[in-house]
Amino acid sequence: MQEKKYIIHPQYIVMTLVLFAVTALFLGFSGAYLYNRIQQGLQPVSIPSLFYYNSVLLLGSSFTLWKASNSYKEDHTKNFRLYLSLTLVLTIGFLIAQYFAWGQMLNDNIGITHSTMASYLYLISGLHFAHVIAGIPFLVYFLIEAHRKMKSPVTVLLYFSDPAKKRVLNLLNIYWHFLDGLWIYLIIFFLVNYLIK
Repeated sequence: MQEKKYIIHPQYIVMTLVLFAVTALFLGFSGAYLYNRIQQGLQPVSIPSLFYYNSVLLLGSSFTLWKASNSYKEDHTKNFRLYLSLTLVLTIGFLIAQYFAWGQMLNDNIGITHSTMASYLYLISGLHFAHVIAGIPFLVYFLIEAHRKMKSPVTVLLYFSDPAKKRVLNLLNIYWHFLDGLWIYLIIFFLVNYLIK
């Protein structure tokens, strides 16, 4: 069955609206953080060193997903599977490392109730954590499909020529790169706030 033609596919419109909503959410919390800090004269909290190392893992997952997309466009089955697997491993690595980063804060006696600024740090990084988790089912879906349906030249051809799969992979890339950009913004935001006392 042939797909209906759109000038802009509804899924891209939905993704755009989702990203605008997520952007507004994080900008709102960033603004609230600044407002509380200035109004109450609060001292910012230093982010744990693991936050910086986590950035490397997340950026690495963005790179491998980009490589997976290129492999998809080039009909390169082996590389497509490899880079999808690496993306999933790096993403899970990021989530585990983030859990330890919060543990590092707790070891420094900076719990969620330590101060208003600490509460914001947990809340904002926790929200980002949740958005990363939300993308994992789509990664797993592509990985399972790649192993299940790419078993012969015919099934590989059908898989790579499916416009719906190509579109969903593009949407996943957009979402993933957005989350990486958002994480870098958050790191810079918290670092600048800490440096400007």
